[in-house]
Amino acid sequence: MGSEPLPNTSMSATIDFESDGVQHGFLQLPYSSDRSAWGSVMIPICQIKNGHGPTALLTGGNHGDEYEGPTSLLKLANCLDVTEVQGRVIIVPMMNQPAFEAGSRTSPIDAGNMNRAFPGHPYGTLTERIADYFSRVLVPMCDYALDIHSGGKTLDIIPFAAAHRLHNKTQAQACMTGALLFGAPYTVLMVEMDPAQLYDTAVENQGKVFVTTELRGGGTTTPATMEIADRGVQNFLKYTGIIAGEPELPQVTQLLDMQNESCYHVSHDQGVLELKVALGEQVRQGDLIASIHNHKRTGTAACHYYAAMDGIVLGRRHTPLTEIGDTIVVLASVLGDAKD
Repeated sequence: MGSEPLPNTSMSATIDFESDGVQHGFLQLPYSSDRSAWGSVMIPICQIKNGHGPTALLTGGNHGDEYEGPTSLLKLANCLDVTEVQGRVIIVPMMNQPAFEAGSRTSPIDAGNMNRAFPGHPYGTLTERIADYFSRVLVPMCDYALDIHSGGKTLDIIPFAAAHRLHNKTQAQACMTGALLFGAPYTVLMVEMDPAQLYDTAVENQGKVFVTTELRGGGTTTPATMEIADRGVQNFLKYTGIIAGEPELPQVTQLLDMQNESCYHVSHDQGVLELKVALGEQVRQGDLIASIHNHKRTGTAACHYYAAMDGIVLGRRHTPLTEIGDTIVVLASVLGDAKD
């Protein structure tokens, strides 16, 4: 790793990325507000570095109402011993710190959705400036990146790790291997509704090995999802070779495929959502999967939604009140099992 000067950016780090050892500090972004004229947004960061080797960038809190990533990474930053590491681990538990502190998906400062702000802009909104720092400073440093998501307050999703279809087949295979070795109950070849400004896309466009997750949702954690996250982070670091050992995998990981946008079933109606299927349930094309009931008046027939494909229920809207345009059910086709 060279010592080239970092790009010009209004954000700075209080740690030295080239120094060995354990460092706890902040990404500091000046922010003048009514509360603090010469204030800053301070995003916690930890680096654990030991000699030469690959770099893994581990992130959570891309959305502020998703908690498995921040919780697991805060624990990792406090317990990972530098002597276990060969290379470098950079940990940012809460990418969108303002959103995390507000318990919201988007930033309360600029309404910025971090995962729709990439590659960012050095002189843009606060969220765009954070995205720019990741795009031009942190991502170029790394060889591997893991971004831990869950469904937040409005979605509930079966626990999976995922990779995307990429033009570079070698990179795509490395990403898929990383997703499999994360060791979630499901592994998904994922299609996004709008990939253009995702962190995922920004990392993949730089040729890095990238893995993402969805670990249930509802704006909370459970012992089961925390176990998946904690084990998965360790497995990912073992996959990179930064820490020693073999990934600890479940007996079977079910492989799922999202082939195109028809996986997403979007509401054309407003009302109270009644799900007819459960997470993980197998459905056939044409099966009734949801009904939406008009809550503005009685005496109005429900609007029914049917599966556009055979598959398994990958995700569902968690919040019953539904607007036109909300995704209510996501399906994925079953590819089979990946045995350890």
